[in-house]
Amino acid sequence: MSAASRTDAEAAVVLKGVSKHFGGVKALDYIDLEIYDGEFFSMLGPSGSGKTTSLRIVAGFEQPTAGRVMLYGRDVTTTPPFDRDVNTVFQDYALFPHMTVEQNVGYGLMIRKVNRHEIQRRVGEMLEMVRLPGTQARRPSQLSGGQRQRIALARALINRPRVLLLDEPLGALDLKLRQQMQIELKAIQREVGITFIFVTHDQEEALTMSDRLAVFNHGRIEQIGAPADVYERPLTAFVAGFVGTTNILTDDIAQRLVGRPAALSIRPEKIRLLPQGTTPDPDQFAASGTVRDVIYVGMTTRFIVALDGGGELEVVSQNLDTRAEEAFAARGTPMVAVWHKSAMRELSTAGA
Repeated sequence: MSAASRTDAEAAVVLKGVSKHFGGVKALDYIDLEIYDGEFFSMLGPSGSGKTTSLRIVAGFEQPTAGRVMLYGRDVTTTPPFDRDVNTVFQDYALFPHMTVEQNVGYGLMIRKVNRHEIQRRVGEMLEMVRLPGTQARRPSQLSGGQRQRIALARALINRPRVLLLDEPLGALDLKLRQQMQIELKAIQREVGITFIFVTHDQEEALTMSDRLAVFNHGRIEQIGAPADVYERPLTAFVAGFVGTTNILTDDIAQRLVGRPAALSIRPEKIRLLPQGTTPDPDQFAASGTVRDVIYVGMTTRFIVALDGGGELEVVSQNLDTRAEEAFAARGTPMVAVWHKSAMRELSTAGA
């Protein structure tokens, strides 16, 4: 969703000054958040950061200690979950093991006393959408983890909610299937066109699927933006370190390397290693050091460089023409780390 389209978009969910306290613990500390209609929005953060509490407040499973919750302009702060036009997909899928796929997916329609032929028709449509046609007669135990996740998604969507809440729904899947489902889930969201709010601690998931994301830390939102903006232009040391991997130059190291005290972030993939004695271009910074360690991970190699004046830099290089043996041979080699000045970001230390 572009900036221009967001200007005209209706707000699907608005949190205004929302706090949540559990005894003396502030799970949420006065957050403001606006999520637009039709947006795939992710809440990203470590355990205990407040992202799941925020989702539960939107769902109505938790009441805020302070603040208001708006759903398409309607104040739903005290509205019970069943009276909100939202639905939730959980990590454990919560499928009924004794029911067939058709009964699981159509359960919400059955509760609403929709006629049997209409239920069958809409269940068939949902199963086509999640790429599982013809599975109506199976039971959850006969499905793979990825298939159960899709069935849970179909069940949540069949009632046509205006907002779908997803609480780490891919967390139980193995890496390869999780990556596949990230693409599938985004494709389904585009197809149905409703607002998805996705909670995750996995920054790759958030970067892969989101139109925008909010980074949570200690009950507060540290940054909101498009994935590329948050990754390329982190505002705080916490965001820089949590969303991907980064090098943080502290005040004394920054003074030595770039000539001024500051908290600076440089992504490892923005740095190149060149032979010692290389002179940087005028728009580059350079730091000499020795390769202390090499971590070969297939597509890329990570180099840990011990700087001559103290401190370390991590450098990531794509293995376009490099074999493992060549990468490991760099261990102990004096090198020069070089990066463009534009690759550095000055950070606030808030939330570090």
